[in-house]
Amino acid sequence: MLQAQLGYAADRYGHGVAYARLTTRAGERLVRAAFRIARFPGLDGREVAYGALTAIAAMLSARGIDRVRFLLPDESLIADRREHRPLPPPIELPYVRLGCALNRFAAFDLQAGEDRDLSARAVAEVELHTAA
Repeated sequence: MLQAQLGYAADRYGHGVAYARLTTRAGERLVRAAFRIARFPGLDGREVAYGALTAIAAMLSARGIDRVRFLLPDESLIADRREHRPLPPPIELPYVRLGCALNRFAAFDLQAGEDRDLSARAVAEVELHTAA
């Protein structure tokens, strides 16, 4: 099973970038995916996590990968998926989109895990884009 460690960020307009460190027995590789989301106050960035994971999942699926363990820093997203919790209305459609992306895999797992370097890289890229 491929392991994908995520780091991501988005600006206030919803332009985001996600990085994933892909690890297999053969080694590691870094991939990047841009995404766009609608931002909403009061969600503490949950919408960013949904957009990032959906973008990386779609990319991996398109590359023919069918078994993935995702490690991501947003434990709320993981709990949303595992517990089928009630969602704030702005997250409902991203939840469905993410579900569609994840259902393309024969097997997947979501686990908590933060990679500060990947997150810092995403934040730096978003800030550079915003400043330009």
